[in-house]
Amino acid sequence: MSFDFSRFGCKVFNDAVMCEKLSKNTYKSLRRSIDLGLPLEPEVADVVATAMKDWAVELGATHFTHWFQPMTSFTAGKHDSFISPQKDGKVILEFSGKELIVGEPDASSFPNGGLRNTFEARGYTSWDCTSPAFVRDNTLYIPTAFYSYTGEALDTKTPLLRSMEALNRQALRVLRAFGNKTATHVTPTVGAEQEYFLIDREKYEQRLDLKLCGRTLLGAKPPKGQEMEDHYCGRIRLRVASFMKQLDEALWELGVTSKTEHNEAAPAQHELAPVFESVNVACDHNQLTMEVMREVAKKNGLACLLHEKPFDGVNGSGKHNNWSLSTNDGQNLLDPGKTPYENLQFLVFLSAVIIGVDKYADLLRMSAANTGNDFRLGGHEAPPTIISIFLGEQLTHVLENIADGANPDQTPSCVLETGVATLPKLPKDDSDRNRTSPFAFTGNKFEFRMVGSSASISIANYVLNTIVADSLMEIANRLENCVDFDGEIQKIVREAVKTHGKVIFNGNNYTDDWVVEAEKRGLPNLSNTVDAIGAMVEPKNIALMERHHVMNEAECLSRYEIMLENYCKVISIEGHTMAQMCRREILPHMVEFAGKMAESYEKLAKMQVYNANIEEFVRELSTLITEVDDLCCELDIELDQCDQIADYVENARFHRDSIRRVMAELRTAVDRAERLVSSDAWPIPTYTDLLYRV
Repeated sequence: MSFDFSRFGCKVFNDAVMCEKLSKNTYKSLRRSIDLGLPLEPEVADVVATAMKDWAVELGATHFTHWFQPMTSFTAGKHDSFISPQKDGKVILEFSGKELIVGEPDASSFPNGGLRNTFEARGYTSWDCTSPAFVRDNTLYIPTAFYSYTGEALDTKTPLLRSMEALNRQALRVLRAFGNKTATHVTPTVGAEQEYFLIDREKYEQRLDLKLCGRTLLGAKPPKGQEMEDHYCGRIRLRVASFMKQLDEALWELGVTSKTEHNEAAPAQHELAPVFESVNVACDHNQLTMEVMREVAKKNGLACLLHEKPFDGVNGSGKHNNWSLSTNDGQNLLDPGKTPYENLQFLVFLSAVIIGVDKYADLLRMSAANTGNDFRLGGHEAPPTIISIFLGEQLTHVLENIADGANPDQTPSCVLETGVATLPKLPKDDSDRNRTSPFAFTGNKFEFRMVGSSASISIANYVLNTIVADSLMEIANRLENCVDFDGEIQKIVREAVKTHGKVIFNGNNYTDDWVVEAEKRGLPNLSNTVDAIGAMVEPKNIALMERHHVMNEAECLSRYEIMLENYCKVISIEGHTMAQMCRREILPHMVEFAGKMAESYEKLAKMQVYNANIEEFVRELSTLITEVDDLCCELDIELDQCDQIADYVENARFHRDSIRRVMAELRTAVDRAERLVSSDAWPIPTYTDLLYRV
């Protein structure tokens, strides 16, 4: 049956529901709080809470939860029922304004980077009324911010909300300088494309590495990978199509505008893309999408893998964070229009992005750093670790002309000729798309392609919002105090190109030549997570965050500590998992198979049949058994040693340089053994089993 689109958002306490369930005055008061960022009055909160509870109960809800996003890339929340015991032994359903607005989870049990001690457990969740509540699994989910007893942000949402306010404040100043009095709010909007893998659940359950680490720590390359390029946008298998249909319908009921879906480049890899929305809601919806993906996959006998590199040798997964700026009066501030060379307002906002990205390239790189992304970035399947901007030929030409003091001319619009009479003539875009660029302008938005598939997009977006807000603040200061307005704009654009244009690159980011060129330009190349996350505590970056009240120094330091600690924990779990798989699964089967081959050789020898190849085969496998066992012992020693390193930075470097080195050597040995041992004797599903059995 087809989906009844009248049910879109039926599980969301959205504007239509608020209009229906609230009195006119209550609705106006709530809308005022949402639109203007004002606190909700207690008496209004009580009325809203009762209406929200009644609506949720109608949909089968028995509980409510303050849904928040701690610094784990996952979501959290404790669930409380609506019931309230009465003296007669019965219960009634109650939900107060106080319960709606404020919750109190344990603040010391989540990553906090030293902001909380174990004995200092108090923390708060506070209702974010700009992101609508929804019902899921018989529970009313209330999106909230999460912060400590002393007021520091313990989540990813709070800095995001602060960055949105900073960007709005500075963007409005620039618009006012241009004489725009109708725009009262500027909102960053995002559409986050989500890549993922689907594999058979039964095979997934047979792999300890997939269950504990989300990626295969072992596995030889299959005979066929993605060489034929036959999977990308190809026919969707029936089982996957059924999953996608159920996923769409589940997301649509939750108000998530799942729009586009297709097969990605690697076998068993797919992508989902939503429609643009406010960055705050988009971040919440992306977290929700990942959770629903896992649930729907399990119901269909599948496992959804969101790790950045679940399979070695085939493309990994990312998130394409499409970011733009919209005003309440309907403008897209990054839309160049038909004549970008005349669109001074667009050129100013474009200059702000260029300045911000160049000045804070290290911070933007940090926002996409995690252990999984280290395997993906720079692997000719994703952008390299060097931040650069793709603008396309026309915009680059316009900016260069302004920088040189020439009159920018218009690149003539073209028609795409197909050579087929029956096909319509198509208008040709001003520039091609550059899939190798980490930060590409794609018509009226920027696509930040570095973000990992498992990560929260909140971090990338609060960094992006803040660095652009900082540029806009400097521009607003100049425009508000200048004498020659048009002349000042020319100076701003010219300086942006002359001073920061080194970050613009329209070529192939995958080539070695670009790495050399980027170094000549002085662009940072933070090739791994340990180096990249150091940007969080650079003095200029802390000053930036404090200047716009997005994070204070303590909050920046806490995030740095959390990222280092998480890096170590992830690799440690992977190391212990790998050692256990090798000792309890791989080695016993290698020994058993070698023994059987040796017995076969002895039986043949008794028959006066001598085969040197069989003898050599057993010797080779025996050598690999020794190598695997020795490397397991070495890995154990390295893992024990890292437990003795107290300094977070030193420990992270040790995990990166020593533990991952041994793991790579151990994997090479095991993968060689997989090619020797018969398929019925190999204890875990192979890449062929995982990638081609859906």
